[in-house]
Amino acid sequence: QVKVVESGGGLVQPGGSLTLSCTASGFTLELDYYAIGWFRQAPGKRREAVGCNNKMSGVEYYADSVKGRFTIARDNARNKVYLQLNNLKPDDTGVYYCATADSGYGCYDSRSVSSDYDHWGQGTQVTVSS
Repeated sequence: QVKVVESGGGLVQPGGSLTLSCTASGFTLELDYYAIGWFRQAPGKRREAVGCNNKMSGVEYYADSVKGRFTIARDNARNKVYLQLNNLKPDDTGVYYCATADSGYGCYDSRSVSSDYDHWGQGTQVTVSS
């Protein structure tokens, strides 16, 4: 059974950092085959793409609002994908979701398409506040 679980959220002051983890299990192929997307949803707002990584195609995308501050990294040995969040701002507050898509889908040069992703985690809350 495919399972995607996020962890690592919490309360952090502006300017601080967090590392979110996404653990993927039950997949038929190695994690590198799948595109990984990170999304977030703030209260009262629509879900938005934060960034994505497609190891097979070499494509990586970050939203303009997080470019230079957020980084996606993979650890295939542990079936984990990380989202490093640096220099956090109050506008970064929201529930962060990890999702997977078959290689070739979901993660493109200029966007991450949420409808392409097949498996989603339950989300982890990030709150940036002083």
